[in-house]
Amino acid sequence: MAFTTINKSTDYFNTVLYQSNNGSAQSITGVNFQPDFLWVKDRTAGGGHVLVDAVRGSTKMLSSNSTSVEVTRSDQVTSFDSNGFSLGADSGNFINYSTNNNVSWNWKANGTGSSNTDGSITSTVSVNTTSGFSIVKYTGTGNGGVNTVGHGLGVIPKVIIIKALTTTQGWYQYHEILGNTKVIDFTGAAAVTNDYWSDTTPTASVFNVIGNTVVGGNYDYIAYCFAEKQGYSKMGSYVGNGNADGRFVYTGFKPAYVIAKRTDNTGNWNQFDNKRFGFNVKNPLLYPNLANAEADDVFIDLLSNGFKFRTTNGDINASGGSYIYMAFAEAPLVGTNNVPANAR
Repeated sequence: MAFTTINKSTDYFNTVLYQSNNGSAQSITGVNFQPDFLWVKDRTAGGGHVLVDAVRGSTKMLSSNSTSVEVTRSDQVTSFDSNGFSLGADSGNFINYSTNNNVSWNWKANGTGSSNTDGSITSTVSVNTTSGFSIVKYTGTGNGGVNTVGHGLGVIPKVIIIKALTTTQGWYQYHEILGNTKVIDFTGAAAVTNDYWSDTTPTASVFNVIGNTVVGGNYDYIAYCFAEKQGYSKMGSYVGNGNADGRFVYTGFKPAYVIAKRTDNTGNWNQFDNKRFGFNVKNPLLYPNLANAEADDVFIDLLSNGFKFRTTNGDINASGGSYIYMAFAEAPLVGTNNVPANAR
């Protein structure tokens, strides 16, 4: 396997913290690139998650903790900028309310996207093949047949997260570890299904959707597709040990961001990053499926070559529990960079 060409992970993914400005417009900088997929959460209060992307436009909002349709909010994220993003007055009290603390997770794709005709359904794709990330917008057929959608990665995606924009539905996800006969939402355990993905693993060019399901009905959809890149991203699994001296999970890099979910039971998704508080063993928790404020608990060590849970919490470390995760690097262990990645 060839070494990664990504020596500076923050050129493609970065976490940036900021403070709300009492509802007055402000620009958030320090991202290091123009974000194409932006996920923002108020850490202080119980406001919903805000997810926007360059393909749909900065004012088109979705929430990971909600099944609601896409809404237009011109008072929240108002633009994607060369080194970050701008915020409006935020009358909905989501991500620029009072003087609250907020976190933004930022991914780089390739702007507003272009037409992709690799699949039977023409899609709009914004893709960064170096980092293995694409944003895909498409319209399902609702015809009950097998349809394919181009994702632009040029390699097989390991994770695909799909949300309907024009009808109330959940966030349905394909994960390579679960395989092509299962689906998992931002709520609930992994469920067996014989129709969402047509029991077919994605290829280097397309993924399958069945035309009368929640991923292929006669609606508009957005899909976030992730391929694994050595030293930069890892999508895998682990089995919990139910011990406060928890399971170590090897990623091959120092993680900047980890999202994990138990698959054999219901429970919360869990998000960690290297900026909130910012040292071991104090890495606070947020829940993608809940609007809750940040939980101030000792849960995880972010180490030079992986992560280790420091809890018996069943959401992330039940004895014998099965889990999936996705992680992005702060610093790689491979490539020409050769800069040591030390635990904090």
